[in-house]
Amino acid sequence: MEDPTVSVVVVSHGRPRSLAVTLTALARLDWNALEVVVVACSRGAEAARAHPEGRAAKILEYNAANISAARNRGIAAAAGEVVAFLDDDAVPEASWLRHLVAPFAVTEVDAAGGYVLGRNGISLQWGARTVDDTGVATPLALTGDAPVILHGTPRRAIKTEGTNMAVRRDVLATVGGFDPAYRFYLDETDLNLRLARAGHATALVPRAQVHHGFAESARRGPDRTPRDLTEIGASTAVFLRRHAEDDRHGPALDALRRHQRARLIGLLQRGPLDPSDMRRLMRGLEAGIAQGRTRPLAPLDPLPRPAQGFLSYPTRPGAPQVLLTGRRLAPLQDAARRRDRAGEVVTVLHMRPGTRAHHMRFDPSGVWVQSGGLFGRSDRTGPRIRITRRSTRVAAEIERLAPIRPLVRG
Repeated sequence: MEDPTVSVVVVSHGRPRSLAVTLTALARLDWNALEVVVVACSRGAEAARAHPEGRAAKILEYNAANISAARNRGIAAAAGEVVAFLDDDAVPEASWLRHLVAPFAVTEVDAAGGYVLGRNGISLQWGARTVDDTGVATPLALTGDAPVILHGTPRRAIKTEGTNMAVRRDVLATVGGFDPAYRFYLDETDLNLRLARAGHATALVPRAQVHHGFAESARRGPDRTPRDLTEIGASTAVFLRRHAEDDRHGPALDALRRHQRARLIGLLQRGPLDPSDMRRLMRGLEAGIAQGRTRPLAPLDPLPRPAQGFLSYPTRPGAPQVLLTGRRLAPLQDAARRRDRAGEVVTVLHMRPGTRAHHMRFDPSGVWVQSGGLFGRSDRTGPRIRITRRSTRVAAEIERLAPIRPLVRG
Protein backbone atom coordinates (compact mmCIF):
# COMPACT_ATOMS: atom_id res chain seq x y z
CA MET A 1 0.00 0.00 0.00
CA GLU A 2 1.38 3.41 -0.96
CA ASP A 3 1.99 6.04 1.68
CA PRO A 4 -0.78 8.65 1.72
CA THR A 5 0.00 12.19 0.65
CA VAL A 6 0.45 14.46 3.67
CA SER A 7 0.05 18.22 3.98
CA VAL A 8 1.76 19.73 7.03
CA VAL A 9 0.15 23.01 8.10
CA VAL A 10 2.42 25.39 10.03
CA VAL A 11 0.85 28.51 11.50
CA SER A 12 3.25 31.31 12.44
CA HIS A 13 2.73 34.70 14.04
CA GLY A 14 5.64 36.97 14.92
CA ARG A 15 8.35 34.28 14.96
CA PRO A 16 10.07 34.29 11.55
CA ARG A 17 13.37 32.86 12.81
CA SER A 18 11.88 29.82 14.49
CA LEU A 19 9.60 29.29 11.48
CA ALA A 20 12.71 29.07 9.26
CA VAL A 21 14.17 26.37 11.52
CA THR A 22 10.90 24.42 11.34
CA LEU A 23 10.99 24.53 7.54
CA THR A 24 14.59 23.29 7.56
CA ALA A 25 13.62 20.35 9.77
CA LEU A 26 10.66 19.45 7.54
CA ALA A 27 13.06 19.16 4.59
CA ARG A 28 14.84 16.33 6.43
CA LEU A 29 11.79 14.13 6.97
CA ASP A 30 11.82 10.47 5.99
CA TRP A 31 8.67 10.78 3.89
CA ASN A 32 7.95 10.70 0.17
CA ALA A 33 4.80 12.69 -0.55
CA LEU A 34 4.94 15.84 1.61
CA GLU A 35 3.31 19.20 1.09
CA VAL A 36 4.01 22.15 3.42
CA VAL A 37 1.40 24.87 3.91
CA VAL A 38 2.60 27.93 5.82
CA VAL A 39 -0.01 30.35 7.15
CA ALA A 40 1.93 33.29 8.56
CA CYS A 41 1.95 36.96 9.38
CA SER A 42 3.72 39.30 6.95
CA ARG A 43 7.14 38.81 8.58
CA GLY A 44 6.70 35.06 8.69
CA ALA A 45 5.52 34.85 5.09
CA GLU A 46 8.55 36.88 4.02
CA ALA A 47 10.87 34.54 5.93
CA ALA A 48 9.21 31.49 4.39
CA ARG A 49 9.60 32.87 0.87
CA ALA A 50 13.29 33.59 1.56
CA HIS A 51 13.91 30.07 2.87
CA PRO A 52 15.89 27.74 0.55
CA GLU A 53 12.80 25.52 0.24
CA GLY A 54 10.31 28.40 0.18
CA ARG A 55 9.39 27.98 -3.47
CA ALA A 56 8.23 24.46 -2.72
CA ALA A 57 5.80 25.55 0.03
CA LYS A 58 2.31 26.98 -0.19
CA ILE A 59 2.61 30.29 1.67
CA LEU A 60 -0.51 32.15 2.79
CA GLU A 61 -0.27 35.55 4.45
CA TYR A 62 -2.62 35.99 7.42
CA ASN A 63 -2.04 38.63 10.07
CA ALA A 64 -4.87 38.07 12.54
CA ALA A 65 -3.85 36.47 15.86
CA ASN A 66 -6.25 33.55 15.56
CA ILE A 67 -4.66 30.14 15.24
CA SER A 68 -7.96 28.36 14.50
CA ALA A 69 -8.86 30.64 11.60
CA ALA A 70 -5.27 30.38 10.32
CA ARG A 71 -5.34 26.59 10.50
CA ASN A 72 -8.62 26.54 8.58
CA ARG A 73 -6.98 28.57 5.82
CA GLY A 74 -4.20 26.01 5.78
CA ILE A 75 -6.64 23.10 5.60
CA ALA A 76 -8.52 24.78 2.75
CA ALA A 77 -5.23 25.02 0.82
CA ALA A 78 -4.03 21.51 1.71
CA ALA A 79 -4.28 18.89 -1.03
CA GLY A 80 -2.94 15.91 0.94
CA GLU A 81 -5.05 12.96 2.01
CA VAL A 82 -3.89 13.55 5.58
CA VAL A 83 -3.33 16.97 7.16
CA ALA A 84 -0.74 17.19 9.96
CA PHE A 85 -0.11 20.18 12.22
CA LEU A 86 3.13 21.56 13.57
CA ASP A 87 3.84 24.77 15.49
CA ASP A 88 6.40 27.31 14.33
CA ASP A 89 8.53 26.72 17.45
CA ALA A 90 8.68 22.96 16.95
CA VAL A 91 10.89 20.59 14.96
CA PRO A 92 9.99 17.00 14.11
CA GLU A 93 12.20 13.97 14.23
CA ALA A 94 13.06 12.72 10.73
CA SER A 95 10.88 9.67 11.45
CA TRP A 96 7.91 11.77 12.60
CA LEU A 97 5.49 11.23 9.72
CA ARG A 98 6.66 7.66 9.19
CA HIS A 99 5.23 6.86 12.63
CA LEU A 100 2.39 9.39 12.88
CA VAL A 101 0.75 8.45 9.58
CA ALA A 102 1.15 4.66 9.84
CA PRO A 103 -2.11 4.12 11.80
CA PHE A 104 -4.14 5.63 8.95
CA ALA A 105 -3.65 2.31 7.15
CA VAL A 106 -6.43 1.13 9.48
CA THR A 107 -9.72 2.31 8.01
CA GLU A 108 -11.33 3.25 11.33
CA VAL A 109 -8.52 5.66 12.29
CA ASP A 110 -9.36 9.25 11.38
CA ALA A 111 -6.93 11.12 13.67
CA ALA A 112 -3.52 10.53 15.23
CA GLY A 113 -1.38 12.24 17.83
CA GLY A 114 2.25 11.85 18.83
CA TYR A 115 4.41 12.73 21.82
CA VAL A 116 6.05 16.12 22.42
CA LEU A 117 9.50 16.63 23.92
CA GLY A 118 10.35 19.73 25.95
CA ARG A 119 13.10 22.30 25.81
CA ASN A 120 15.96 19.98 26.73
CA GLY A 121 15.07 17.81 23.73
CA ILE A 122 14.98 14.65 25.83
CA SER A 123 12.30 14.87 28.51
CA LEU A 124 8.63 14.34 27.70
CA GLN A 125 6.51 17.49 27.68
CA TRP A 126 3.22 15.85 26.69
CA GLY A 127 2.47 12.17 26.30
CA ALA A 128 -0.76 10.19 26.12
CA ARG A 129 -3.74 12.00 27.59
CA THR A 130 -7.52 12.15 27.54
CA VAL A 131 -9.53 15.33 28.03
CA ASP A 132 -13.00 15.87 29.49
CA ASP A 133 -15.78 18.24 28.49
CA THR A 134 -14.48 20.99 30.78
CA GLY A 135 -11.09 20.97 29.02
CA VAL A 136 -9.18 19.20 31.81
CA ALA A 137 -6.59 16.72 30.54
CA THR A 138 -5.66 13.52 32.37
CA PRO A 139 -2.55 11.38 31.70
CA LEU A 140 -3.25 8.04 30.07
CA ALA A 141 -0.95 5.13 30.85
CA LEU A 142 0.06 3.26 27.69
CA THR A 143 2.18 0.13 27.64
CA GLY A 144 5.06 0.01 25.16
CA ASP A 145 5.58 2.37 22.25
CA ALA A 146 3.33 0.81 19.58
CA PRO A 147 0.39 2.88 18.28
CA VAL A 148 -2.85 2.44 20.23
CA ILE A 149 -6.25 3.00 18.62
CA LEU A 150 -8.80 4.53 21.00
CA HIS A 151 -12.38 5.78 20.93
CA GLY A 152 -13.59 8.69 22.99
CA THR A 153 -17.01 9.26 24.49
CA PRO A 154 -19.35 12.27 24.36
CA ARG A 155 -17.77 13.58 27.59
CA ARG A 156 -14.16 12.44 27.24
CA ALA A 157 -11.99 12.59 24.14
CA ILE A 158 -8.55 11.32 23.16
CA LYS A 159 -6.22 14.30 23.46
CA THR A 160 -3.91 15.25 20.62
CA GLU A 161 -1.50 18.19 20.71
CA GLY A 162 -1.77 20.93 18.12
CA THR A 163 1.95 20.77 17.48
CA ASN A 164 1.92 17.03 16.73
CA MET A 165 -1.30 15.70 15.28
CA ALA A 166 -2.85 14.58 12.00
CA VAL A 167 -6.39 14.11 10.71
CA ARG A 168 -7.80 12.78 7.45
CA ARG A 169 -8.47 15.81 5.29
CA ASP A 170 -11.98 14.82 4.29
CA VAL A 171 -12.93 14.36 7.95
CA LEU A 172 -11.46 17.76 8.87
CA ALA A 173 -13.28 19.46 6.04
CA THR A 174 -16.60 17.81 6.90
CA VAL A 175 -16.52 18.87 10.58
CA GLY A 176 -15.53 22.44 9.65
CA GLY A 177 -11.93 22.28 10.84
CA PHE A 178 -11.10 24.35 13.92
CA ASP A 179 -13.51 26.71 15.66
CA PRO A 180 -12.36 30.36 15.24
CA ALA A 181 -13.95 31.20 18.60
CA TYR A 182 -10.73 29.74 20.07
CA ARG A 183 -7.99 32.18 19.12
CA PHE A 184 -5.09 30.08 20.43
CA TYR A 185 -6.09 27.99 23.47
CA LEU A 186 -8.17 24.75 23.58
CA ASP A 187 -8.59 24.86 19.81
CA GLU A 188 -7.39 21.29 19.17
CA THR A 189 -9.14 20.09 22.34
CA ASP A 190 -12.45 21.32 20.97
CA LEU A 191 -11.75 19.37 17.77
CA ASN A 192 -10.92 16.28 19.85
CA LEU A 193 -14.36 16.46 21.54
CA ARG A 194 -16.17 16.95 18.25
CA LEU A 195 -14.37 14.00 16.67
CA ALA A 196 -15.14 11.81 19.68
CA ARG A 197 -18.82 12.71 19.61
CA ALA A 198 -18.96 11.89 15.90
CA GLY A 199 -17.50 8.43 16.57
CA HIS A 200 -14.08 8.90 14.97
CA ALA A 201 -11.19 6.79 16.29
CA THR A 202 -7.86 8.35 17.26
CA ALA A 203 -4.48 6.63 17.35
CA LEU A 204 -1.88 7.69 19.91
CA VAL A 205 1.62 7.12 18.55
CA PRO A 206 4.49 7.32 21.08
CA ARG A 207 7.22 7.11 18.45
CA ALA A 208 5.89 10.09 16.48
CA GLN A 209 7.92 12.73 18.26
CA VAL A 210 8.28 16.49 17.96
CA HIS A 211 10.60 18.83 19.87
CA HIS A 212 8.74 21.88 21.16
CA GLY A 213 10.67 24.98 22.16
CA PHE A 214 8.03 27.28 23.67
CA ALA A 215 9.43 30.29 21.78
CA GLU A 216 8.74 33.82 22.95
CA SER A 217 5.44 35.35 21.85
CA ALA A 218 3.02 38.13 22.74
CA ARG A 219 1.56 35.78 25.35
CA ARG A 220 4.74 34.54 27.05
CA GLY A 221 8.35 35.55 27.59
CA PRO A 222 11.46 33.59 26.56
CA ASP A 223 11.43 31.85 29.97
CA ARG A 224 7.72 30.89 29.50
CA THR A 225 6.57 33.55 31.98
CA PRO A 226 3.04 34.56 30.93
CA ARG A 227 2.48 38.07 29.63
CA ASP A 228 -1.28 37.81 29.24
CA LEU A 229 -3.96 35.34 30.35
CA THR A 230 -6.92 36.99 28.62
CA GLU A 231 -7.30 34.45 25.85
CA ILE A 232 -6.92 31.51 28.24
CA GLY A 233 -9.91 32.84 30.16
CA ALA A 234 -11.90 33.59 27.01
CA SER A 235 -11.25 30.23 25.35
CA THR A 236 -12.08 28.34 28.53
CA ALA A 237 -15.42 30.12 28.79
CA VAL A 238 -16.13 29.36 25.12
CA PHE A 239 -15.17 25.71 25.59
CA LEU A 240 -17.55 25.33 28.53
CA ARG A 241 -20.38 26.90 26.57
CA ARG A 242 -19.69 24.53 23.68
CA HIS A 243 -19.31 21.32 25.63
CA ALA A 244 -20.27 21.35 29.34
CA GLU A 245 -23.62 21.53 31.09
CA ASP A 246 -24.40 24.93 32.62
CA ASP A 247 -24.08 23.77 36.24
CA ARG A 248 -20.46 22.72 35.58
CA HIS A 249 -19.27 26.09 34.29
CA GLY A 250 -18.80 27.75 37.68
CA PRO A 251 -16.75 24.95 39.29
CA ALA A 252 -14.61 24.61 36.13
CA LEU A 253 -13.85 28.35 36.04
CA ASP A 254 -13.02 28.34 39.76
CA ALA A 255 -10.59 25.47 39.11
CA LEU A 256 -9.02 27.51 36.30
CA ARG A 257 -8.58 30.49 38.63
CA ARG A 258 -6.93 28.32 41.29
CA HIS A 259 -4.60 26.71 38.78
CA GLN A 260 -3.49 30.00 37.26
CA ARG A 261 -3.09 31.66 40.64
CA ALA A 262 -0.92 28.78 41.89
CA ARG A 263 1.20 28.98 38.74
CA LEU A 264 1.69 32.72 39.15
CA ILE A 265 2.57 32.37 42.83
CA GLY A 266 5.29 29.92 41.87
CA LEU A 267 6.68 32.44 39.37
CA LEU A 268 6.39 35.17 41.97
CA GLN A 269 8.47 33.12 44.39
CA ARG A 270 11.11 32.33 41.77
CA GLY A 271 11.42 35.95 40.66
CA PRO A 272 10.10 36.49 37.09
CA LEU A 273 6.92 38.19 38.37
CA ASP A 274 6.19 40.79 41.02
CA PRO A 275 2.85 41.30 42.83
CA SER A 276 1.66 43.94 40.38
CA ASP A 277 2.30 41.51 37.47
CA MET A 278 0.26 38.86 39.23
CA ARG A 279 -2.67 41.23 39.81
CA ARG A 280 -2.56 42.38 36.17
CA LEU A 281 -2.49 38.83 34.84
CA MET A 282 -5.39 37.71 37.03
CA ARG A 283 -7.40 40.74 35.91
CA GLY A 284 -6.70 39.71 32.33
CA LEU A 285 -7.95 36.20 33.08
CA GLU A 286 -11.21 37.59 34.47
CA ALA A 287 -11.61 39.95 31.52
CA GLY A 288 -11.12 37.01 29.19
CA ILE A 289 -13.73 34.92 30.98
CA ALA A 290 -16.20 37.78 30.59
CA GLN A 291 -15.37 38.05 26.88
CA GLY A 292 -15.73 34.31 26.36
CA ARG A 293 -19.18 34.27 27.94
CA THR A 294 -20.49 36.59 25.21
CA ARG A 295 -18.25 35.69 22.25
CA PRO A 296 -20.43 34.69 19.26
CA LEU A 297 -20.55 30.94 18.63
CA ALA A 298 -21.21 30.37 14.96
CA PRO A 299 -21.94 27.02 13.30
CA LEU A 300 -18.93 25.49 11.55
CA ASP A 301 -19.42 25.14 7.82
CA PRO A 302 -17.56 22.47 5.81
CA LEU A 303 -14.23 23.64 4.41
CA PRO A 304 -13.70 23.93 0.63
CA ARG A 305 -11.50 21.81 -1.56
CA PRO A 306 -8.06 23.29 -2.37
CA ALA A 307 -7.82 25.53 -5.40
CA GLN A 308 -4.28 24.30 -6.13
CA GLY A 309 -3.13 20.69 -6.46
CA PHE A 310 -0.57 18.92 -4.28
CA LEU A 311 2.78 20.76 -4.18
CA SER A 312 5.68 18.46 -3.31
CA TYR A 313 8.17 19.66 -0.68
CA PRO A 314 11.72 18.26 -0.83
CA THR A 315 12.40 15.58 1.79
CA ARG A 316 14.93 12.80 2.43
CA PRO A 317 13.10 9.48 2.30
CA GLY A 318 15.39 6.62 3.26
CA ALA A 319 18.35 8.92 3.96
CA PRO A 320 21.05 7.47 6.23
CA GLN A 321 20.90 8.75 9.81
CA VAL A 322 24.47 9.05 11.01
CA LEU A 323 26.12 9.89 14.33
CA LEU A 324 29.33 11.89 14.53
CA THR A 325 31.10 12.12 17.86
CA GLY A 326 34.33 13.58 19.10
CA ARG A 327 35.95 15.81 21.69
CA ARG A 328 36.09 19.08 19.69
CA LEU A 329 32.78 20.65 18.68
CA ALA A 330 33.85 22.94 15.82
CA PRO A 331 35.38 20.19 13.61
CA LEU A 332 32.38 17.98 14.39
CA GLN A 333 29.95 20.64 13.24
CA ASP A 334 31.94 21.28 10.06
CA ALA A 335 31.92 17.58 9.22
CA ALA A 336 28.21 17.33 10.10
CA ARG A 337 27.30 20.17 7.75
CA ARG A 338 29.22 18.52 4.92
CA ARG A 339 27.39 15.24 5.52
CA ASP A 340 24.07 17.10 5.72
CA ARG A 341 24.72 18.78 2.37
CA ALA A 342 25.41 15.31 0.96
CA GLY A 343 21.86 14.30 1.88
CA GLU A 344 22.32 12.50 5.18
CA VAL A 345 20.44 13.26 8.41
CA VAL A 346 23.17 13.96 10.94
CA THR A 347 23.37 13.90 14.73
CA VAL A 348 26.42 15.27 16.56
CA LEU A 349 27.17 13.87 20.02
CA HIS A 350 29.56 16.17 21.82
CA MET A 351 30.56 15.16 25.36
CA ARG A 352 33.01 17.05 27.53
CA PRO A 353 34.44 15.68 30.76
CA GLY A 354 32.02 16.40 33.59
CA THR A 355 28.52 15.77 34.86
CA ARG A 356 26.44 18.35 32.97
CA ALA A 357 23.04 16.99 31.93
CA HIS A 358 22.55 16.40 28.22
CA HIS A 359 20.46 18.53 25.86
CA MET A 360 19.33 17.82 22.31
CA ARG A 361 18.68 20.64 19.85
CA PHE A 362 18.15 21.08 16.14
CA ASP A 363 20.67 23.56 14.76
CA PRO A 364 19.44 26.02 12.10
CA SER A 365 22.06 24.50 9.77
CA GLY A 366 20.00 21.30 9.69
CA VAL A 367 22.05 19.18 12.10
CA TRP A 368 20.96 17.66 15.42
CA VAL A 369 23.36 18.39 18.29
CA GLN A 370 23.37 16.50 21.61
CA SER A 371 25.75 17.96 24.17
CA GLY A 372 26.54 17.34 27.82
CA GLY A 373 29.02 15.82 30.21
CA LEU A 374 30.46 12.36 29.70
CA PHE A 375 29.14 11.42 33.13
CA GLY A 376 25.95 13.51 33.01
CA ARG A 377 22.54 12.02 32.43
CA SER A 378 20.42 12.27 29.30
CA ASP A 379 17.25 10.55 30.55
CA ARG A 380 16.19 12.72 33.52
CA THR A 381 14.76 9.69 35.32
CA GLY A 382 18.22 8.10 35.54
CA PRO A 383 21.05 8.75 38.01
CA ARG A 384 22.54 12.24 37.89
CA ILE A 385 26.07 10.88 37.61
CA ARG A 386 27.23 7.67 35.98
CA ILE A 387 30.94 6.87 35.64
CA THR A 388 31.51 5.30 32.25
CA ARG A 389 33.93 5.03 29.35
CA ARG A 390 33.37 7.25 26.33
CA SER A 391 32.81 4.31 23.99
CA THR A 392 30.29 2.76 26.38
CA ARG A 393 28.42 6.05 26.71
CA VAL A 394 28.26 6.55 22.94
CA ALA A 395 26.80 3.06 22.53
CA ALA A 396 24.25 3.78 25.27
CA GLU A 397 23.09 6.97 23.54
CA ILE A 398 22.76 5.18 20.20
CA GLU A 399 20.61 2.55 21.91
CA ARG A 400 18.49 5.20 23.67
CA LEU A 401 17.73 6.98 20.41
CA ALA A 402 17.25 3.86 18.27
CA PRO A 403 13.43 3.58 18.45
CA ILE A 404 13.05 7.11 17.09
CA ARG A 405 16.36 7.81 15.37
CA PRO A 406 18.21 4.69 14.15
CA LEU A 407 21.77 5.97 14.05
CA VAL A 408 24.86 4.52 12.41
CA ARG A 409 28.32 5.71 13.47
CA GLY A 410 29.72 7.93 10.75
